[in-house]
Amino acid sequence: MYTDIPIWLSCFFILAGLAALAWSSDRFVAGAAALARRLGISAFVVGMVVVGFGTSAPELLVSTFSGVSGHSNLSLGNAYGSCVFNIIGILGVSALIRPLVVKPSISFAAVPLLMAITLLSWFMLRDGVLSRADALALLGIFAVVLPLYCRYDKSSAQESDGGCDIFLAASILWTIVGLGVMVAASHFLVWGAVDVARALGVGELMIGLTIVAVGTSIPELASAIAAARRNEAELVLGNIIGSNLFNTLAVVGLACSISPAIDFSRFVTLRDLPLLAGATLSIAIFGVNRRNPRESGLIVRWQGLLWIFAFAVYMALTLYQEL
Repeated sequence: MYTDIPIWLSCFFILAGLAALAWSSDRFVAGAAALARRLGISAFVVGMVVVGFGTSAPELLVSTFSGVSGHSNLSLGNAYGSCVFNIIGILGVSALIRPLVVKPSISFAAVPLLMAITLLSWFMLRDGVLSRADALALLGIFAVVLPLYCRYDKSSAQESDGGCDIFLAASILWTIVGLGVMVAASHFLVWGAVDVARALGVGELMIGLTIVAVGTSIPELASAIAAARRNEAELVLGNIIGSNLFNTLAVVGLACSISPAIDFSRFVTLRDLPLLAGATLSIAIFGVNRRNPRESGLIVRWQGLLWIFAFAVYMALTLYQEL
């Protein structure tokens, strides 16, 4: 998907992509938050569906094109590497900016759902193959769990405050424009980074797990940082959980339904998925209010710092094992 380009153009793509992301992420989060309030729905659901799925568009494109060309290592590395980065990288940074409020419905419903899907993916990959039937099953689960969870979560939605249609239209416009610019900017940013990595002789799985996985998660990172600065914790968590649901079910499912994953690296099941399962579980552990589980909990800064440290160790281990 990413063809070779001159190094100077790669550097331009990287710098221009970063500048565009800085602008678009703030506009996107402002529009999404206003949209949730105007429509009277849960900010978490908006974060999960609009922000989470929308910002996962780069992962979907990269993994699908990788599946078509038969590069299963890049496809799986991109999807699962992005999921790992979403939690221990993006949530870690967000918690450092501002402690994250976690509702009980997230700790006791959304996170266990994501945990079950992660374990299912791990089980499917245990024999070294993700067949077309497995991939179609993942897509089927995605089609079922999304509407079910949205229906469950709607009890926490606030009533719409009405408002002028112009403001609703403006919210929709900024959401669409911000998302579009973020996805385009991240594409050019990843393109430049991949070309530089290839010039340095970095392997395919390594590119998938690091540059492409982190790079295609840049929309999630940018929107999460903007949401944390605006004190929109539900958008941050909905963004990450929705993105991971989309990656593990829709992205992997679509890519492997086109081209089943065979002969992929053993590190996917020995390193990446175990870490992803543990990171997912840590959201509930950190976010539960131990004094009163029925009340919202708080993910504080030292826990965010612990996630970031875990991500640094993960990257160092990946570099050591791959290189």
